[in-house]
Amino acid sequence: MSFSDINRAGSYLYTVQVAKFAEGHFLKKFKKKYPGVWDTTYEAITSMLERIDSLAEKTEKAEIISVSGTQKLVKVFFRVAKTKQSAKASGNRLIVWVNEETKICLILLVYSKNDIPTHNETQEWKKLVKENYPELKKIFRL
Repeated sequence: MSFSDINRAGSYLYTVQVAKFAEGHFLKKFKKKYPGVWDTTYEAITSMLERIDSLAEKTEKAEIISVSGTQKLVKVFFRVAKTKQSAKASGNRLIVWVNEETKICLILLVYSKNDIPTHNETQEWKKLVKENYPELKKIFRL
């Protein structure tokens, strides 16, 4: 690790990765829907997730859903670049698996509340996580 890997608070930055399922089923929609601004939006998301600890502790843009030892499931609210809505009001969400030990944030789901086929957002993302990430189903007892 180098000094560039450490943020101002003195903690190491997280490495941000995207799960194959999220890339194939969710990010494609956002890239297509927001072709001129998605790259900027994704850079902002990555920057936020690199500092997930402070994001969850000091802002309303992240909500810790579940904790198991050094692992967390976190819901992150984001807005698309050049839109006027707040992150929370936009309805855009990430479900992220955070491993504090390895300092990795893995994006599991990227979605808009408008894309949820049911009226129960939580039930729907839990179902998707259970079906596509069976190892997390056991860790977090979903």
